[in-house]
This record gives sequence, C-alpha cells and structure tokens, in this order.
Amino acid sequence: MAHPDDLEYGTSAAVAKWTGQGKTVAEVLATRGEAGIDSMDPGEVRRIRSAEQVEAARIVGVREVEFLDLPDGTLEYGLPLRRMLAAAIRRHRPEVVLSVNFRETFPGGGFNMADHRALGLAVADAVRDAANRWVFRDLGLEPWQGVRFALFGGSPQPTHYVDVTGHLRAASTRCSRTACTSPSSAPGSTPRRSSPARPRRAGSRRASSTR
Repeated sequence: MAHPDDLEYGTSAAVAKWTGQGKTVAEVLATRGEAGIDSMDPGEVRRIRSAEQVEAARIVGVREVEFLDLPDGTLEYGLPLRRMLAAAIRRHRPEVVLSVNFRETFPGGGFNMADHRALGLAVADAVRDAANRWVFRDLGLEPWQGVRFALFGGSPQPTHYVDVTGHLRAASTRCSRTACTSPSSAPGSTPRRSSPARPRRAGSRRASSTR
C-alpha cells in the first residue's frame, strides 16, 4: 500500500477474514503518510501513523509490517519503485498480492491520488519483475514465481469480491485517530468514504471489492 490508512478503505476486513482462516499476511507500505495532515508537523504525523499502523495490523492478525520509507506525496512510477517492490515480493514470497487502486478515479468518480496511481501500477509490474530471474539481478534474491493473484482494492471496475460478513467490527477498529478523524487533511486531497462494496451484486450482506 501507499499510505498507512489505505487498507482502511475497504480491504482490511478481507485481511481480518484471511488471518482468521489461518493465512499469514504481511503488510508493506511505501510511505509513512507524513504529508497527509495539513495541521500537523510531518515528523509527528510520521511517528504517530507508523505506530497506529502497526497496532491496526495487529488487531486484524497481521504480525509483520514493513515500511519502505519513501516520501509521502511524491511517489513516482518507474524502475526504482518497481525494484523496491520486486525485492519485497522476493523477500515475503506471497501467493496473493493485494494493493491499491491505480485507476484515475475512485468508485463514484472522485479523482484518485497520484501516490495510489503510481504505487498500484508499479505493484502490478513488480509481480512480473519478481518472477523474472534476469530482472533486478543485483538484488541478490531468488526470483519468486509463486504469486497466483494480484488484487487491487477500491477499483472503480471491480471484478472480484470477498464476503466479509462478520469481520467488519475488527476492521473498523483500524481507523487511525490522525488520518480518519483529523478535520484538516492535506491540501488538495479528496475525502474518501469507506463502505461495503455492492453487497447485493456480490451475493452477500458485506463485501470487499477488488480487481
């Protein structure tokens, strides 16, 4: 994910369900979200949101949280980002990779954030990069070809759903005091709402959507 609160907008409930089934989940975040709150000093936001993310992950059964420590608000799609993400995939060796929507819009039409667009697309490419032993050979890590699915939460064009009925309570506690309750977000940011994604279409009362 790009920021500490990205999982709270629709996918943390799915994570809670998966860990409850005995699956191991690791979180890798590109930034610590330090540029996300206009009324707070970035250093303080960085400290608080990092701690909140680790605790939020614990609540839904995630024990490992890795920060890549890239600057918030200025993520750029390109080889350096793909390289870092391919390295993370080779280290963690997942079967499923879950990331953020890289389309231009959120569901409902709001314009997506630049960090999300850059990170999501880089993740899609990094899955393939991590599997190719001739790409990023300098990492000194064995290629990982075991990713079965790459899923992107919050897509305006969802194709897959996870029934999260019974898991919303745990996921709701993940909302950080800073990012989710601050009256002043970063200038130019677009407020987002978190809600079950098209539950009737998904055939359940509560569903988390991906593409």
